[in-house]
Amino acid sequence: QAQLVESGGGLVQPGGSLRLSCVVSGFTLEKYAIGWFRQVPGKEREGVSCISGSDGSTYYADSVKGRFTVSRDNTRNMGYLEMNSLKVEDTAAYYCATDGICTTWGMFEYDYWGQGTQVTVSS
Repeated sequence: QAQLVESGGGLVQPGGSLRLSCVVSGFTLEKYAIGWFRQVPGKEREGVSCISGSDGSTYYADSVKGRFTVSRDNTRNMGYLEMNSLKVEDTAAYYCATDGICTTWGMFEYDYWGQGTQVTVSS
């Protein structure tokens, strides 16, 4: 059974950058999509980005397109989310997930989730 642990969150000023990491154990990640989600208290969970394990397809929410980059390192069983030009509205708990669908138009049906890492963007 997959276990996922996110890291790399923290406090950053607007315009700054953070790199989130997701390490997966108990699961061979190579063939499976990695998804990144975020959630603010009182708001619905938002799919931020994903990268497919089958054909390398990626998806980015309109709110982060051009600023975030999703990647993976199958030799380390890890996924990454590079976040640049951060905005106050990017503040959220960020979660990685796997065993779901990742297409160029959306991300769905993820089964395994990490515990989350907090990203706070504030001046």
